[in-house]
Formats: sequence, C-alpha cells, structure tokens
Amino acid sequence: MFRQFLKPIWKRKSRNLMLSLEIGLTFVVVFAIAAAACRYYQLYHLPIGFDYTDVWSVQMEQPNDEGMKNDALTYDKFKRSLEALPQVQQVAFANSSPYEHSTWRTTYSLPEGGREADSDLMTVSDEFFAVMDMPLTEGRWFSSADEGAAREPVVINRRLAEALFPGKSAIGQILSDGEQGSKDRQQYTVAGVVEDLRNHGEYMVPTNFLIARFSTQTSKRGVTTILLKVKPGTERVFESTLSNQLKLVRNDWSYRISPLSDLRRSRLHDTVVPLIVFSVIAGFLLLMVAFGLFGVLWQNTTQRIPEIGLRRAIGATAGDIYRQIIAEQLLLTTLAMLVGLVLLVQLPITGVLGENLSWPLFFVAAGVSMAIMALVSVLCALYPAWRASRLSPTQALHYE
Repeated sequence: MFRQFLKPIWKRKSRNLMLSLEIGLTFVVVFAIAAAACRYYQLYHLPIGFDYTDVWSVQMEQPNDEGMKNDALTYDKFKRSLEALPQVQQVAFANSSPYEHSTWRTTYSLPEGGREADSDLMTVSDEFFAVMDMPLTEGRWFSSADEGAAREPVVINRRLAEALFPGKSAIGQILSDGEQGSKDRQQYTVAGVVEDLRNHGEYMVPTNFLIARFSTQTSKRGVTTILLKVKPGTERVFESTLSNQLKLVRNDWSYRISPLSDLRRSRLHDTVVPLIVFSVIAGFLLLMVAFGLFGVLWQNTTQRIPEIGLRRAIGATAGDIYRQIIAEQLLLTTLAMLVGLVLLVQLPITGVLGENLSWPLFFVAAGVSMAIMALVSVLCALYPAWRASRLSPTQALHYE
C-alpha cells in the first residue's frame, strides 16, 4: 500500500519538490517555537531558590554617578531607620536585586589548581537569607560570627559544588576567585550549600552561583540595594512613606523603589514577549503554507479527475478516493518532516545548545511540531479529497 501511495507522488516529483521544501522549512520554524515554549515551560516549573512575596527593593543612586563607598555608619542608619517603620519586618543589603537586569560573573577554582568554574555572584548582608526566605540544603548561613575570619565564608549552589568538589561534601572546602595563576587571588571557605538560586527569575537558565558576604566593617566596596521584608498586605502607597524615610538618612541620594512582584512581572513580560512575537510570525507563515498547500492540492486533484474516474470505474469507492488523497498528502508531509528531523537531530547530538535542547525536550518539540504540520496537511486536503470523492465515474471520465 505504501508503494501505491508513493507512485503518484513520484510521478509529480518536480511539482512536489517545491511543496516539500516549503513544508520542511515551516516544520523547522514550528519546531523552533515548540522547543522554546517547552524549554520556557520547563524552566518556569523549576525552583528559583527564594520567595519574592512581600519583599521590596530599593536601588540607591548617588549623585554624579559616584561609586558606592562602604560607610558603616550610613548603612547602620539606613537599617535602624527602616526597621523603625511598622510595615518593615527585616532589612538586608545586596549588590543587586533579584529580577534586575544585572549579572556579576567571575571564575572560581581550587587553590591547588585542577578544577575551575565560571559562576554568577551576589554580595549580600547576613540578613539576606531570612528576607528572601531561602532554604538551606547543607551547612549554615554566614553571620556576624564570621567577622574577621581568616577566609571569607560563602554560600554556593549545588551545581557549583558538584563542579568544583565532585563526589564529596563542599562544606568547609576552600576555593579561590580568579583564574589559576592570576595575582591577588582571594580564598573563601564554603559555609553553606543551597539547592539552586536563579536570581533573574523563573525563566533564567540554571547556572553556577556563589553568594559572598557583605560586611560594613571589612568589605572593600559598598552595595547599592536595600531589600525589605514587609508585612503581608502592605499597599503600594507605602512607597511614599518609605521614600521620605530614606531621604531622612541621605537626602542627596535618589531612590528607585519597587516591590519584587512588580520586578518579576516586568521580567516575565520581557522574556515572554519575544516568544509571542515569533509565534505570531510562525502562525502567519503556517497560514500562508496552508493556503499554498490547499491551492496545490486543489490543482492536483483537478488534473487527476480522469485518473479518479478510471479508479471509480474499476470499483474504487468514494471512501477509497477520499482516503487515498489524504494519505498521499500525509505521506508527502511526513517525508518533508523526516528530512527536517535529520537536520534538527544534530543539535542534541552535538550538544551545541546544551540543556536548552536536551533529548526529552527534542522529542516533545518534535512530536508537537509534527502533529501541528500533520493537522494542517489533513485540513488542507479534506475539501479537495471530498470534492474528488463526490465525482461519479461518468462525470470523471468525460471531464476535460
């Protein structure tokens, strides 16, 4: 039966070649959109490592774009002044806020050499973990008890721990910043391990992460972000009160105040909009292919009316004609998609996209895109097949 369907396609191979190329290219575009959507869905359901609810961010900006200096007295004033507000439960400092478009990245390695890994970095005060309600997997958080320690304590995520210390506990291990052989390398001691931290939110690709300690006494540089844990149900009108309180400490600075829920919404919007735009473009492309496919099928069916009449005259039923035309179109679409899959399968084989296109994601995206293309092909073939099946043998044989 396969040969029976393949023979008419081969007879019109020159005409079907361009149609197959169009179907194949559309399949690749639909696959790309499906793979991106599946990856976004997967990332959205991974843990981010913190709780953004009831947390507000304050970005401090000095005049004349001066670098933030580590002034213990100023930070202490900010902390005591903000904690005096009845809406504020806890105050922490950090070099950046979650969901902000800011990334610090450096290389960490073992002091004796051998292993090294690039990692995102945040510098935070001791209260950060309580404000962000972060779960600890192993070890402990750093605290004021670490003030003056020979090696600065850090908290790392599981991914970085496995990269630098595979097969053993990371707690108490020593690592250094900078590439091996570089000068002025600083050593750190791993105090705690978290399962994961994705500070850019739900659509951030998991990566190595290290959290360093900010101390108003010993850190070389200051930080520019205040994170506030506020009481549940705090309204946005609190922003005015908060701004006034901040200006009581430093009236010459400017402040950008945002609940993390707003920053999260903005970040999700910025990430999803490009996917929606490409999906709309792919939808229009799919629609154009559908119209072209429908026209070609109509023309092919019209040219084959004498052939259809001969088949009806020798005993083929209307259902046989109907199924033949649809099956031929599905076979043509399947052959075009198989060629596309041969090219696309190179991506997970070579690992060029890493975790963004793992084998499970590839199979899901391939299945979804193949189902969409098959559905479009069947819908385009339904009316031409129905029209051909309605012809009587006498009409078909006398058609000119």
